[in-house]
Order: sequence, then structure tokens, then C-alpha cells
Amino acid sequence: MRLSKEILATLSVVCLTSGIAFASEPTGDVQAYAHPTLFSTQGHSLLTGNTDSVTTGAKVFKAANAKTITGKENVVIGRAAEKAISDMKSSMDAARAASFDAKSAILRSELAWQIVTGLGFSQEAANKYTDLADTYWAKSEIDKALAADVMIGYPDNTFKPDQAITKAEVFATFAKLMVVNHDADATPVYNGQEVKYIPKWAIGCTNEVIASGILEALPEQDKIVSAEYLTREQVAYMISAMKAKFHIDTTNGAEGCATAYVPTQVTIKLSERLSARTSNVGDTFTAKTTDSATVEGVTFPAGSTVKGVVTGVARPGVKNPGYIEVSFKEISNDGLKASFPTYAVSGSVDVKKNPNIIARVLSAPVELVGRTAGVSGRTVSTVGNVVSNGTEEVVDNLSDTVSDTFCLHPLKGLKSIGSGVIAVGKGATNIVKTTTTGVFGVCYELVDEVKYIIVPNTTNDSALNPDEVLTIQF
Repeated sequence: MRLSKEILATLSVVCLTSGIAFASEPTGDVQAYAHPTLFSTQGHSLLTGNTDSVTTGAKVFKAANAKTITGKENVVIGRAAEKAISDMKSSMDAARAASFDAKSAILRSELAWQIVTGLGFSQEAANKYTDLADTYWAKSEIDKALAADVMIGYPDNTFKPDQAITKAEVFATFAKLMVVNHDADATPVYNGQEVKYIPKWAIGCTNEVIASGILEALPEQDKIVSAEYLTREQVAYMISAMKAKFHIDTTNGAEGCATAYVPTQVTIKLSERLSARTSNVGDTFTAKTTDSATVEGVTFPAGSTVKGVVTGVARPGVKNPGYIEVSFKEISNDGLKASFPTYAVSGSVDVKKNPNIIARVLSAPVELVGRTAGVSGRTVSTVGNVVSNGTEEVVDNLSDTVSDTFCLHPLKGLKSIGSGVIAVGKGATNIVKTTTTGVFGVCYELVDEVKYIIVPNTTNDSALNPDEVLTIQF
């Protein structure tokens, strides 16, 4: 009965809802394969572009605050905030990174880091503050924030980099960057509630930030009103939202550098299929633009070539449409070339098509051979590991039995024999489980290929098809 419940529970909850994501550089994510497990004895990782991994058998949800591409339910975009948090943590010293919590109040040094790296400030100048050692993890970013006059220190010539910065101070900093019409004197109200912890000097800048709309993207919306401090995560989302809503130009300094945003928009027609079923991490692909597009100040005519790469894949599984992450890298035409901005902020599918029945019938058997070979190979190798580890454990226990017996400790020898028997039992159980999952996996692959031929829509949300037209904004 218990085994039946485990099987039913596992089959019912494996629902991987992530789809295609538009991201930046490949992150070295490994590839996850379809090998449905019934006993959670084998790992199956889902890569979401922000280092998340989930064991098969667990219930998996789409990342919080993730945006979906219009026209495909499982197409996910906009992971800039998560990437910024990850990059900031990676820049810290080991001790600081070990205690890092994205949900904690952001520090002054961290705000400087987020703004400088997020908005691309590059001018750096020496500062007068006595508590900023050359070895401090964010020294360069703080110097750039000071040079841009985005932040200032205290009258006692200290910057206090490890001091939490209040919500009002964060709003004042962001308001300095933006040009937004607002009421400078009205009591700040957000989502129908008065914003707390806003002193008189910060009323105008708080209203400007609210009017900008960037707070709508933040997680933990209730805390925007009630908390005195914003979290590291919330500030990362503010930066991401600002880049999505405004054009950032720091040529003439930081003040007012964020103005009305005109996005980089590219409309392309794909020339090949990208699918969670068959694509692999590192695969490159090309597409053609259907309209002219301006990238990095250069106008490219229709018919220009767009290049991209697959940066993450999770194969389809039980009740799982699979996941594919792609990155659009560059556009070129007649000797001209330009790189796309790092992050896509929105996207839509204008035409949705499935591969025709002939293509599906001819490709399915080929896919089946590769996928079943992968499942079978992993099953055999896992069984081999179980046998090897079990043999080692049994022999070790046998050795302990002989040693303990001849050292006149027969009871310990008997205990070692018992441990050896238990090891044999566990090994046999794991072999049965692993073999069962392998057989189930092969059967699943066969059923999945038949389903793909008959009902291809079941995985269409995790695939981009030839001649499908995408409109992407950066």
C-alpha cells in the first residue's frame, strides 16, 4: 500500500512549469534528462537560469515574479534581478557571502554595488572616507557611486558601508536618477495605503518613485508600505524594473539619467526547431529579422541574421512540458554587427506552429533511440554504482568481523556480520528500485514519443518552431 502511494504521489506531483527563458551568458548549467523516478533514488535537476535545482518527485513552481512571454504559457523571461543578486554575492568575501540573505535589509555598500553595476556607471574617483579600505569588497563600486554623486558619506568623513540604508534613503537615491512627473507635497500612498517611515524631506522623492511604476515589480509588496528598510532582493528588482521602463544614459552624469524608455525591439522568424525534447546546452541557432531593427545605434534591415545559443535544458517528464533557456547574442548584416543588450524584458509569439505530421513521424523514432539509450545507460551505471558500493561495504564488514573475532571481541564481530547483511539487503532493494525506474523510464519515453506524434501541443510551450515569429524587447 505504501509503495502504491509513493508511486501515485510521485506521478501526480511532478509538474515542472518552467519553459523557455531569454537570458544572458551561459551559466554552466548541466543538462537535466527525462528519467522519471518512482522512488527518488536518482537525481533529476531542473535548471531555471538562477541556479535552482529540484529533485524529481518534488513539486516545482515557476520562479516567483517571473514574466511569461505572450502566446506561450511556459515561456519565462526577466531574470535580471536574480542574476544581480547572485553576482553581488559572488563579489563578496567568503565570510560575508556565507551569511548573505537576499531577504535582509540592504546595506549602503550593497546599494552602491547594485546601482553602479546595474546601470553601468564607469567613472571612478578617489574619496575622502576613512572607513573604506582598498581591500573592501565593494570599494570600486562605492567610489563610482560617489563620483557619480549618487551617494554621499557622513560629515565625520565616514561612509559606513556596512550600515543598513533606510527605505527613504533608497527612494531618494532612485529619484535622483529618474525624471518623472509627480506631486512633491502629497502624502506618499502606495496601493491605497500610506507609506510608513517616510520623513518630510523624502516625501517628494518617494512620490516620484511611486509614480515611476518600478515598485510594482517588487516582491513582498506589503513591506513596501510597512517596513522601514527594503531588502537586497527588492532593490535588485527596482534596478531591473528601472532598466525595463526607462532609457539609461549616463553620458551627462547620473542625475536624471533614466528617461522615457524606447526599447530595443527585434522581430525574428526562426529557421530551426528549439525544443526541450531534443536541444542541448551549447547548441547555437540562427534566425532572420522580419522588420528593420536598431541595435547599439545601428539600423539593421529586414533579413538580418540573429544568432543565439541554448543555455539550459530540462527534458520533459511526467506531466512536465520541459524547459529550455535561450539567449539571443548578436545581429549582423553585410559586415555590420552588434550585440544585443544583456536582458530581454518582454516578448511575444505572433505565430504558433507545430511540426507537421510527416516531420513528427520521421523524427520521433530517432529521438526515441537516443532518449531510451540515455535512460538505459544511466540505469546501468547507477546499478553499477550500487553494486560497487555495496560490495565494498560488505567486504569492509567482513574484514571487521575477522579482525574483531581474533581480537577476542566476538560480539562486535557479530555486529559487523549483521551490518553486512543489512548492506546486502539495502543494495538489493536499491538495485530493484533503480531497475524499476529504468524500465518505467524506457516505457515512458515510448509513450511520450507516441504522444508527441498524436498530440504535439503538449510540449509546444517548451519549444520554438521553424517559421514561428517572435517579437523580443530588450
